Amino acid sequence: MIENIFQFNPLVGNNILLSNPYGSVYKIHGCISNPKNIIMTEQDYQNFDNKYELIRAQLLSLFIHNPIIFIGYSISDTNIKSILRTVFSYVDPKSDLAKKIRDNFLLIEFEAGSDSTEIVEHDIDLEGMSTIRINKIKTDNYIELYNSLSDLKLPVSAMDIRKVQDVWTTIKSGGEIKVKITENLSELSNDQLVIAVGSEKTVRYDYQTKAEFISNYFQIVEEANGQLIETLNKQTISTNEHFPVYAFSSLCANIDNVEKYKQRQLEKILSQMPRVKAASKEKYNNISDILTFESSIEKITNIIIYLIWDDIITLTELKDHLIKSQEKTSTHYRRLLCLYDFLSY
Repeated sequence: MIENIFQFNPLVGNNILLSNPYGSVYKIHGCISNPKNIIMTEQDYQNFDNKYELIRAQLLSLFIHNPIIFIGYSISDTNIKSILRTVFSYVDPKSDLAKKIRDNFLLIEFEAGSDSTEIVEHDIDLEGMSTIRINKIKTDNYIELYNSLSDLKLPVSAMDIRKVQDVWTTIKSGGEIKVKITENLSELSNDQLVIAVGSEKTVRYDYQTKAEFISNYFQIVEEANGQLIETLNKQTISTNEHFPVYAFSSLCANIDNVEKYKQRQLEKILSQMPRVKAASKEKYNNISDILTFESSIEKITNIIIYLIWDDIITLTELKDHLIKSQEKTSTHYRRLLCLYDFLSY
């Protein structure tokens, strides 16, 4: 999953020794891409213990310089204790360096039904070594954990470093560099490289046109991207535009003229009600049937609006319809999105 979503490089077994740790997934116990190297049997684990001292040394370096979060392990897990034993065989448990490692270390331990987010200190007996102290949370509240991680704002991320390294290597080797210069930001779209260095899959832009705000509405709302939403202030929403502002204003308090835009959005919704009611003589209970039996996009839109307003079709069904739509720049799409936005937010 991490490889697919973040485009991280998988590093298996001994390949860890030759790796750049930034933007990599360490598969210490092997990978299904090469079944012979998977650590699974008792003999495999014995061989692993005998051969992987250098890998442990690499992990030690990571522990010293980076925060480490263990998820999915018990405090009594053999792997946890083995790694900690390796770390503190090189580091005096009473030293400042040991304290730095402890401060970087957090164990998430599952406790059914617990909403706790309290970090507590926990002593571990490493059997043959002195007792060490780590940070631990016992919880079933993983949503709060993930929200806290996603809210971290770091000046420079590990992935930023990796992206610059990779792109600089491409430049030195003569790779193709795309450049676009424009004096009009509204001409730019998200598929263009704009004063940025990095993968076109992962670069985030500080500006979107109004059409892109509408096309990317659900993604922007899901990410709660307040900084991006604030760039709406660089644009003007005209009186004849169907533009959804309620969700955006709930995520960003700094939108100019927001009350005027809200009132205008509501007035446009209410003004169309007489004609949508007239178009809705047929009896429908879901969007699928409307799309099956009606051919006019104008009539389809009017019927959906009326049935949503009359609580016959749910907002969840409308959201699914909007997400699947291929016509995210049409007036019909904007009318439906503005209704969804108003009723939802």
